Amino acid sequence: MDNGASSYRRYLEGDDNGLVEIIRDYKDGLILWLYEYTHDYHTAEELCEDTFVKIAVNKPHFRENSSFKTFLYAVGRNLALDMLRKRRDTLPLEDITELSDGENIEQNYLREERRVAVHKALGVLKAEYRQVLWLTYFEGLSNKESAKIMGKTVHGTQALLSRARKAMRAVLEEAHFDNS
Repeated sequence: MDNGASSYRRYLEGDDNGLVEIIRDYKDGLILWLYEYTHDYHTAEELCEDTFVKIAVNKPHFRENSSFKTFLYAVGRNLALDMLRKRRDTLPLEDITELSDGENIEQNYLREERRVAVHKALGVLKAEYRQVLWLTYFEGLSNKESAKIMGKTVHGTQALLSRARKAMRAVLEEAHFDNS
């Protein structure tokens, strides 16, 4: 059982600090995950808040056959899809970048260039490809967890991930991205 599951269980038993811990531990990653659906940071923040409100008010049952993070991201995904069905329009994908202090300026520049290239390449890919790559590489989820969030089978997710990596590689090669 991961920390999120124990925090959620404590919240369900009446300890409000459990919910505070969940928000603290998962807020940033959930916003970035929801950003992949909305392409708008403020909307992603609102959906993140809605996700936490939903688990706080509705208290959906968490089956412990997956990680709490998978459960939480699936709740957020469902809210995002509901919102998108209502709006039927999305905004363009923007680059999300962050430089770390205290490192060599040249290394920061090269790292930033790679990040920009990867985010631009992600923006060109099909939505499913972006999602599976994001969950697997940026969020570090397993294929099983990614499959559950995306509503697919594990085998289907593995095949999708393989196709997504090939598509990403092709986009980066076309842009003459040097992976060295």
